[in-house]
Amino acid sequence: MTESSSAGAAVLRVLQTADPVAKVMAARQAARQWRLGRLTHDFCDSMPDMPARPDHPVLMRPRDMPRRGKGTSVPRRIALIHALAHIEFVAIDLAFDMIGRFGAQFPREFTDEWMRVGSEESMHFALLDRRLRDMDSFYGAHPAHDGLWDTAKDTAHDATARLAIVPMVLEARGLDVTMETVERFKQQGDHLTAKVLSRIYQDEINHVYYGTKWFEYACERIGKLPHEHWKNLV
Repeated sequence: MTESSSAGAAVLRVLQTADPVAKVMAARQAARQWRLGRLTHDFCDSMPDMPARPDHPVLMRPRDMPRRGKGTSVPRRIALIHALAHIEFVAIDLAFDMIGRFGAQFPREFTDEWMRVGSEESMHFALLDRRLRDMDSFYGAHPAHDGLWDTAKDTAHDATARLAIVPMVLEARGLDVTMETVERFKQQGDHLTAKVLSRIYQDEINHVYYGTKWFEYACERIGKLPHEHWKNLV
């Protein structure tokens, strides 16, 4: 096999793809190629500090983001779906950066599971993007913030930090509010979006589990107690 058929190279292609549709395709292709055994467990490629981003949405600082407010109007629902779609878009890069940056430190099963996560995040984004289009909008129609990727930069040096903060804190917090959001959409008569979010919720349970599993593995390897190390990192 050539260097271009390594897991690291496939991951890098995902991170270097800016167009949302093309990124989804690259993510699915990488996961499929890995699943079929067509990628080597090699990670020689350096991961970028910042993945490629499309021209839209315009990225703003979190404190500068316009408030969505609380209500049942279609524009407010669209704004919320757009915010969720952006989270899933960034989550694609988070999953593949996890593989490319830390995959060499773990058994092949680590890459198995984070390839699955990356593929599922791409599917989540595609479902939410479709809902936006069903509502005569699109991903990029509203501004977004890149606070999630700030967390990736802060934890780029340490696999345990990345696992502790991204899946075990940020994704776990998402689980805490998702079903409440599902009920809000149901009350507003938007059962299609509620169904999409319910599907995302089920997948994210596994993502948090993978984070916890590999955090505990890494802690055992470096001789740290998982609970204490997690508290120190957070």
